[in-house]
Amino acid sequence: MKMSRRELRENIFLLLFRIEFNTREELQEQMDGFLEEKPNLSEPDESYIRTKVNAILDVLPEMDETIMRICTGWRLERLGKTELAILRLAVYEMVKDEDIPKGVAINEALELAKIYCSEDAPRFINGVLAKLA
Repeated sequence: MKMSRRELRENIFLLLFRIEFNTREELQEQMDGFLEEKPNLSEPDESYIRTKVNAILDVLPEMDETIMRICTGWRLERLGKTELAILRLAVYEMVKDEDIPKGVAINEALELAKIYCSEDAPRFINGVLAKLA
């Protein structure tokens, strides 16, 4: 069964969250295990998730630089790991992924924040991403 865009994005976010705790090489092993735990994952969906995670990792320093530039007065280390993973995904989609409208990237980031972060996080994330839009 094909995953929705939201489900794909959530899986990408969950994998990006792990980069804070693993090297890039270890993350590849983590990705293998994570995706193996998804019994109904179609080949195209798995390929999409792998491709997007690796594309984000390829430009991670650039994404982090953009986030730091927008979050004046904040260091990446001060951001919550969950919020950082959401911002990395959203900034990538807004800056590098022409298939995703900026408004959709922001809205999806807010939806992830509502599920995985504190109640203040969506407002913070919206403020950060609005500066990029």
